[in-house]
Amino acid sequence: MSSVLAGVLQLLALMVALALAYRPLGDHMARVYSSDRHLRVEKWIYRAVGANPNTEMRWPAYLRGVLAFSAIGVLFLYLLQRLQGSLPGSLGFQSIDPDQAFNTAASFVANTNWQSYYGEQAMGHVVQTGGLAVQNFVSAAVGIAVAVALVRGFARSRTGELGNFWADLVRGVVRILLPISVIAAILLVACGAIQNFAGIHEVGQFTGGAQEWNGGAVASQEAIKELGTNGGGYFNANSAHPFENPNGLSNLLEIFLILVIPFALTRTFGQMVGNVRQGYAILGTMVAIWVGFSALMMWTEFAHQGPAFDLAGGAMEGKENRFGVGGSSIFAVATTLTSTGAVNSFHSSYTGFGGGITMLGMQLGEIAPGGVGSGLYGMLIMAVIAVFIAGLMVGRTPEYLGKKIGTREIKFAACYILITPALVLSFTAVAMALPTPGDSMTNSGAHGFSEILYAYTSGANNNGSAFAGLNADTQWFNSTIGLAMLLGRFLPMVFILALAGSLAEQKPVPATSGTLRTEKPLFTGLLVGTLLIITGLTYFPALALGPLAEGLAS
Repeated sequence: MSSVLAGVLQLLALMVALALAYRPLGDHMARVYSSDRHLRVEKWIYRAVGANPNTEMRWPAYLRGVLAFSAIGVLFLYLLQRLQGSLPGSLGFQSIDPDQAFNTAASFVANTNWQSYYGEQAMGHVVQTGGLAVQNFVSAAVGIAVAVALVRGFARSRTGELGNFWADLVRGVVRILLPISVIAAILLVACGAIQNFAGIHEVGQFTGGAQEWNGGAVASQEAIKELGTNGGGYFNANSAHPFENPNGLSNLLEIFLILVIPFALTRTFGQMVGNVRQGYAILGTMVAIWVGFSALMMWTEFAHQGPAFDLAGGAMEGKENRFGVGGSSIFAVATTLTSTGAVNSFHSSYTGFGGGITMLGMQLGEIAPGGVGSGLYGMLIMAVIAVFIAGLMVGRTPEYLGKKIGTREIKFAACYILITPALVLSFTAVAMALPTPGDSMTNSGAHGFSEILYAYTSGANNNGSAFAGLNADTQWFNSTIGLAMLLGRFLPMVFILALAGSLAEQKPVPATSGTLRTEKPLFTGLLVGTLLIITGLTYFPALALGPLAEGLAS
């Protein structure tokens, strides 16, 4: 079987698996967030935190819950790292330096999981399982909660109430993320991933000394790392490490976990607004971009020249033989079109155009299908922008799902789409202008610029992957990327929840013959075009200096 055919078959198998899970998972999540009953374990949690899950919240109260919970998470995780040297189960590792502890705390709470450290050489069992793994669950649940609040804004009328943040948070963990993660962890163990609390042990003598590895609860963390679109690996090699991702089957399972909730949330959206065809329209947009990017990535990586590439079956530098070009390309697209950031190959070693595709996937806003929650609310913001543009073209007040998109709503949407590019381009410009950040670049020229552009793109978009050639463990990068991750995560949520509250206060507008049919393929095409044009106009100059220049020169 040729490498190209193997890659295509993997993509088709993944599509079938996602299609089979789409309806049952989407319907289950709709029931979870529409139910009035609370499980016993959920009631215990509410009592422990002193929350009343039956109290409806307006958007400022919902936002305060999100920010307060996340701030406590940053503080707790920071202190846990700073105290690691005094904790049991630290494997002899010292406490983490202040700048790196801040960066890591911001990273995991912001659902980014950017890592400027070697996991197997820095973090003990307590920090890994009691700190990082916990944030993998709750940061993902926060993203879903904010998306559900926006959906309620479209579904409700004449009220500013968006639900209860604490109920949405707890249900997301207890009823969705935890059960699926348990099953996924068992499957990963069956595939060969490790799951233990072993200490550091010697695995063999090699030239220059012995090689040592430490064990860990890897399979369980790997499961929620992918399912919650987190991405932070137990080991520095991330999902390229055989302890995390042993073979081709586990590789497909991990890609499935990355994509399944973001895609299924479109079904949840359709169910909650009372029109599943609206969910299919959003799904169609996501699938079109995801399949297009996957095909383009495989083409760029398989379009090899010369006998070395012919023998390898493609551009194999930085890729694992057990996954090949096809499995690596599909993984790279999935992880950068979502906010996952996990890697089973090194994006810095991709062709110039291939590296550009990974970067563009993040710059789209990671909305095809995007992160858990963040992908859906990002796509709904772009849908609001698309109907506004359509309204301008026909001279009619835009409407979406029976709600008028007026001046107030479009201001919130515009602020949302401007925040992340402003962060990415500003931090990149400052880093390139200052004398010391450039010392962290392994490469010069276009590729070196791409390393820094990729780093801030990844941080501000809450992705977490890296170009691998940049030494980001410096005070400058730890501090500025940490700041970019926090601002890129929580500032957009302010405008998402404000928009949700504004929409919920409106009364429904009846559809007329002039209403844009947003459940039709025509709107899906308009939405895809809007996404590509807005991103292209925003990032094209920066991309032209980096991956495009490198690709054209090669």
